Amino acid sequence: MTPEWLGRVPYVEARDRQLARRRAIIEGTADEAFWLLEHDPVITTGRRVVDLDEAALRAAGIDVVHTERGGLATWHGPGQLVGYVLIDIQRHGLKVRTMVEALEQGLINWLGTEGVTAARRGGYPGVWVGTDKIAALGLHFSRGVSMHGFALNLCPSLDGFARIVPCGITDGGVTTFERVTGRRLEPRDAAERVGSAVLAALG
Repeated sequence: MTPEWLGRVPYVEARDRQLARRRAIIEGTADEAFWLLEHDPVITTGRRVVDLDEAALRAAGIDVVHTERGGLATWHGPGQLVGYVLIDIQRHGLKVRTMVEALEQGLINWLGTEGVTAARRGGYPGVWVGTDKIAALGLHFSRGVSMHGFALNLCPSLDGFARIVPCGITDGGVTTFERVTGRRLEPRDAAERVGSAVLAALG
């Protein structure tokens, strides 16, 4: 399995593509996949109920999509590198928690190569720089096969996050690679290196 850059893909199209590929992996008719991409502006929610003014968001050009992943509301959009990991965790000797930790560690490792000191934060999934989240994680499993994955803030505008309580966390903020380093790095330019670091952590 090698990371595949898909470019800018609407969220619903990417979700439907994930669902179809996961079914095929379960049925044994397709290989596992690791897709890297960007989305148009969208706010997604997980299985838990979130109070959003969807009409106001859509009027501002931000779609709202309810998903089956874990977690609460988050924003996706240009400048954010999204990674969707579709693997059979039993085949890789992983459990749900160890897969989450591997994704986090891969992102932490890559950020370290760029001079960014990032870490986990107890009780909160994702990757943090101090008390600010730089990458969010959310997964869903069916018959041991994952979908969804991570969203790494490289150079997005943070305006979309201001419209929600990101991931339901009120005692922390959101940051970006550009804000932390002063360097702008586009998702397409970071995708190969980030993908390699995540794959290495997954083993």
